[in-house]
Amino acid sequence: MQEIAYIALLLLGIYLLLAAFLYLFQRKLIYFPVAVDPAFDAQAVVVDNHGLQLHGWVLNPGKDKAVVYFGGNSELITHRRGFFEDVFRDYSVYLIDYRGYGNSEGNPSEAGLFSDALAIFDFVSTAHNSITAYGRSLGSGVAVYLAANRRLEKLILLTPYDSVAEVAQKIYPWFPVRYLIKDSFDSAALAGDIEIPVLITSAEFDREIRLPHTLALKRHFSRALLDYQMIAGAAHNNIVDFPDYRDTVRAFVIERQAKPDDS
Repeated sequence: MQEIAYIALLLLGIYLLLAAFLYLFQRKLIYFPVAVDPAFDAQAVVVDNHGLQLHGWVLNPGKDKAVVYFGGNSELITHRRGFFEDVFRDYSVYLIDYRGYGNSEGNPSEAGLFSDALAIFDFVSTAHNSITAYGRSLGSGVAVYLAANRRLEKLILLTPYDSVAEVAQKIYPWFPVRYLIKDSFDSAALAGDIEIPVLITSAEFDREIRLPHTLALKRHFSRALLDYQMIAGAAHNNIVDFPDYRDTVRAFVIERQAKPDDS
């Protein structure tokens, strides 16, 4: 009996240590900052958020409308230049690194990224009469937050989730992750407040953001003008390479209009 009790205590100790590790180092498991591409050449922009400098670029400068892109976790946001310049040829496209990513100052956190999104919007709105937010994977949560707090023209979400807390809970099912996580990015809780046109696109073979998380978010857009498309054969990291995805975004940008046409 003593041996069983000892083993049980040992296992409990290991469990608590692992739980403590997940809690203390959770942001290291959520954010994977990437450096800038030194060969990328475009018009540079700097956004000041209460003294913190966010660095990025603008493609197609000088257009009336703008797209602000919030990229994936470890994504080099300048990697898809051809896609942005093709699909959004009538928009100025802002590629601005998260705090702690690229040349942007600071350290990433949910509150920090949300604050930066508002600062970026306010910066871009001084030069453009309408703004579309485009969020991919991790960035979908930032884009949803912005749509719930500023007036956007449209919202584009690529492989989005209901919340990071729910995604993490599925990855670590033996730990109470949803109660320990600091940065939950709860898009599902904000989706019901959004009334503009929204495009959600998922990848058939996505192993990073599983389909149930995307569909759970989709159900919460009760007031939006919602379009949904699954791209057959695509995975999380290559969906942008599929012509069907490019065509889906292009059609949404060109054709989907705001209320009252769809009301």
